[in-house]
Amino acid sequence: MILLQSHSRFLLDTLLSRLQNIEKAVELDYHWAEFDDVRYHIQVTMKNPHIVLLSVSLPTPPPETVFLSGLPAGAIEAIKAAYGSVVQILDPPRDGFNLTLKLNLSKLPTDEEYKHALLVKIASVREVVLGAPLRVILKQLASRTVASDIDPLVALVHRPKESFFLIPQAEKVTVVFPMRFKDSIDIVLATSFLQEFVDARRTAGLNNAPYCMWSPTPPLELKGAPDEALSVNAGFVTFVVLPRHVEGKKLDRTVWSLSTFHAYVSYHVKCSEGFMHTRMRRRVESLIEALDRAKLGMENARNNAAQNRSFKRLSLKEARNHSFN
Repeated sequence: MILLQSHSRFLLDTLLSRLQNIEKAVELDYHWAEFDDVRYHIQVTMKNPHIVLLSVSLPTPPPETVFLSGLPAGAIEAIKAAYGSVVQILDPPRDGFNLTLKLNLSKLPTDEEYKHALLVKIASVREVVLGAPLRVILKQLASRTVASDIDPLVALVHRPKESFFLIPQAEKVTVVFPMRFKDSIDIVLATSFLQEFVDARRTAGLNNAPYCMWSPTPPLELKGAPDEALSVNAGFVTFVVLPRHVEGKKLDRTVWSLSTFHAYVSYHVKCSEGFMHTRMRRRVESLIEALDRAKLGMENARNNAAQNRSFKRLSLKEARNHSFN
């Protein structure tokens, strides 16, 4: 199975290209969108070739989630911790965007390896912002603590007007994903995929992975959640994250994997659908080829039969005898 990259490939390529051609002072003005309705806008002017303005639009949050000044809780602190003085947060952001960052390329470190790592981190701004509240809760899990002011049921946005839920405890964090799909075929494939996904967790090589469950009905942990948030057509997936899953470098990977779980499932559902379509097309093509060969064989048989026929010229007397007979 394929895991999605945490950084935006187009954003990283754009930043690297800009850094390599910074003396040319070429204007940039790019708009693009990525999965789960995250939109970007990057702009560079000839007047300030070292300054890059990066704006990000996040998925529309559902009512049960909490956004502060248009951003998830802890996003501002996460941006400052990740980027330091290289990035400045503009307030207010550009119209139509949740966040606008001012990146000063002249403040990038001189060490090439560290510079590239920082650019990859900047290209991962989606993970830094959307994953900020999840990272805070999982950091507390690593230290086996729970904030006194945290809600027993936390809703985090991950898709437009859709959320997933966290039940934080000192020894574990339970994560529940309500799964929704628009296409009827996607619903069937996703339901089958998720059941196989849960079964795969039971294999010997995945004993250390988070415990995983699938249910067609809401688990008891979601008692008190809004009815709209529990309206699904592909069931509920539950993960139980333990302290060992968020130790050290595992934290970033766990945050990204949970934040993009629905996109991960959608990607593999679409791949499965495309694979089946390809198989069906190949099957139809082979049947058509078999029919064409059969038709050609019948035509050859008719031609051979016609060629093997012989005709005898009859005299007038023989013709009269045949006609009377």
